[in-house]
Amino acid sequence: MLRDRLRAMGTDAELLLDAAPGPGSARALAGARAEIRRLEAALSRFRPDSLVARLNAQRRLRVGREVAGLVARALALRDRTGGRFDPAVGAAGVALGYDRSFERVRRRPGPRGRARPGGGRIEADPDAGWVALGPGVHLDLGAIAKGHAADRACAALAEAGPALVNLGGDLAVSGPRSAGPWPVGVATREGSLTLEIAAGGLATSGTDRRRWRAGRAVVHHVVDPRTGRAAETDLIRATAAAASAADAEAAATALLVAGLAEGARLAEELGTPALLVPAEGPARRAGGLA
Repeated sequence: MLRDRLRAMGTDAELLLDAAPGPGSARALAGARAEIRRLEAALSRFRPDSLVARLNAQRRLRVGREVAGLVARALALRDRTGGRFDPAVGAAGVALGYDRSFERVRRRPGPRGRARPGGGRIEADPDAGWVALGPGVHLDLGAIAKGHAADRACAALAEAGPALVNLGGDLAVSGPRSAGPWPVGVATREGSLTLEIAAGGLATSGTDRRRWRAGRAVVHHVVDPRTGRAAETDLIRATAAAASAADAEAAATALLVAGLAEGARLAEELGTPALLVPAEGPARRAGGLA
């Protein structure tokens, strides 16, 4: 098993490749790292030269087919999740003080502003590669960008063998290892639960890690698009499985925002296997998770 690590997108990344050392596997690992770096440069809202930052400044921009397609995909997921996942929450994040990378927010939080709900107009034309933003809308692809980067890096690794990419808890898997499915530990209040994943994506969204003080309040990074505030949820984590890491991350975010009872119903509705970890009580499986 070949292993590589790097720091990217404000988190730790781990690349696992079930292959022997050699020129092919070395090229695959280098290609995976390059994909993560490329997408970080394009999709970060904290880098002033990124496509997302330039779009937020210019309001309409030719971003290319890949990014426009990712925006269109995020909008479709907004519809599927009833607005619980929304790429139009960039202004809400800034209002919470999350206006720069989390490391900088944690050291010196900004002031807390007025709540900015999501749901604003975004137009995306993947064929022409254009994206346009409605009045007051700021794009934040956030976690789905991280999931997409994990998917693309995993595809690069798959050229040399079965692979798993873990990008800050967003997992993309190209196929089973020679020993079988990949075991993944998921923390619950009762202890660690091991899930097995043979292909696709697995993602966890939580309120217990990225927290900071904004004014007199302690807030976290998961925005409820319906209110524009940090989500008030009875869950501390939600883990979801999907066909890709990008889809899994959007689902996990939506389930976390929804809360335990509503999230369990949403997982069933979406057909998304999920593990919901409440602040009190036992973890709950939903969406067909065995």
